Amino acid sequence: MPKSPDPKRILLVTGMSGAGKSTVLRTLEDSGWEVVDNLPLSLVEQLLLTPLSTGATSRKKRPLAIGIDSRTRDFDAQRIVKQIETLASDYSYPIETLYLECGGAELLRRYSETRRRHPLAPDRPATDGIAAERELTEPLKRLADYLIDTTDSDPNALQQQIRQRFGSAEQSPNLHIMSFGFARGLPRNADTVFDMRFLKNPHWQDDLRPLTGLDQSVGDYIATDEAYEGAVSQMETLLLTLLPRYFYEGKSYISVAFGCTGGRHRSVHVAERVAARLRKEGFSPTVEHRDLGTLPRDEIELAQRAEMEE
Repeated sequence: MPKSPDPKRILLVTGMSGAGKSTVLRTLEDSGWEVVDNLPLSLVEQLLLTPLSTGATSRKKRPLAIGIDSRTRDFDAQRIVKQIETLASDYSYPIETLYLECGGAELLRRYSETRRRHPLAPDRPATDGIAAERELTEPLKRLADYLIDTTDSDPNALQQQIRQRFGSAEQSPNLHIMSFGFARGLPRNADTVFDMRFLKNPHWQDDLRPLTGLDQSVGDYIATDEAYEGAVSQMETLLLTLLPRYFYEGKSYISVAFGCTGGRHRSVHVAERVAARLRKEGFSPTVEHRDLGTLPRDEIELAQRAEMEE
C-alpha cells in the first residue's frame, strides 16, 4: 500500500479569475502553508509523490495549497476531478478543494478597474471570458468542499475568512519585544515604541550604574518611581488589547520596543516585565536587548537629559 503523504492537508484552490485566488494563496502562505501556483497539471501528481529531501522534515507538517485556474497549462476541469479522485483513492491523499465564486457584474467591474484582460478573452469583451470560464470550471465547483463567494468581499474580508477557516493553530504571529537606547537611534521596523525616560534613572546611582535592568536591585529601584506601576500596567493593558487585533488583521510580525537613554536599565527592566506578563496571558514573545552590552557614559545621559528639558 502506498505510504501516507508528507503534507497532512492538501488544498486545491481554484475558481473564477478575478475572484481572489492570489489573495487566498498569499494568506495561506502567511499562515504557514506551502503554496504552489499554476503548476501544470501533468506535474501535480509528480509533486505530491516526490519525497522531501533530507533535512526538510519540518516541511512535512506543513499543509500544501495548489493554485489552479483556467490559465494553468493543459487545464481541463474534468481531468482534474478524475485526478483528484485517483489520488484520493490510490494514495489516500487528503485533498480538499476550495472554489472561489464571484458575480459576473462584480468581476466585470474588477477587470474594468484594473484594465486587465480576461485570460479566456484577450481580444474580446471580458463578459465573454467570464461566461466561458464559468462553464469551463463548473465540474470543479460541483466537486468543491468549500465555496466562497467574494462578490461582496474586499481583500481584507477575504483574508480574514481564509485565516479563520484554514489558519493553522500551530502558526502564531512572531511577537518581538525589544529594549534600546534613544542615544543610539530608534530600532528599525518597530510597530510600537514606549519611552521609559520618564522613570527614575539608575544610571545616577553609583552602585547601580554598572548593573543592568536584568538585576533585581535595578528593578527594585525603578519600581520606587511613583509613576512606575500605573504607567507600566497601562502599557500592558494596551498591548493585551492591541495584539489580538494585530493578529486578527493578519500581521505576521509584531515588534514592540521600549527605550530609555542608554538602553541598559529602565528599558531592559520594563521589556522583561512586559514580556513576562504577555507570556502569562498566553503569548510567546522573544526578547532582545539591543544596547545591553554598551558601556554606561555620563555624557550621553546628560545630553539626553538636556534634550528632554528643552
